[in-house]
Amino acid sequence: MTAYVLVDAQVLDGERARGYRALAEPSIQLYGGRYLVQGTVPEVVEGTWPSSRVATVLEFPDMDRLKEWYASAEYQEAKAVRGAAIELRMLFVEGKPA
Repeated sequence: MTAYVLVDAQVLDGERARGYRALAEPSIQLYGGRYLVQGTVPEVVEGTWPSSRVATVLEFPDMDRLKEWYASAEYQEAKAVRGAAIELRMLFVEGKPA
């Protein structure tokens, strides 16, 4: 079943954030993932959303592959670069069966 990563992020250091993305993007592709939404300020129709925060949605073939990516050496390198450059919340969710 398809699995998704939902990210709510605030960039604190643009230069370091670009370094993170340069490492994270190829790691995502390596594990079969792809961006559905990348760093976009959402349109708020109900509730509130701080204007400084962006949303990202990744899609992976399944939860096992998503977790392999998250634990991978490639992504750990990206996380180390991310450090204090990006404040985020990351959620893993499974898609609905067809």
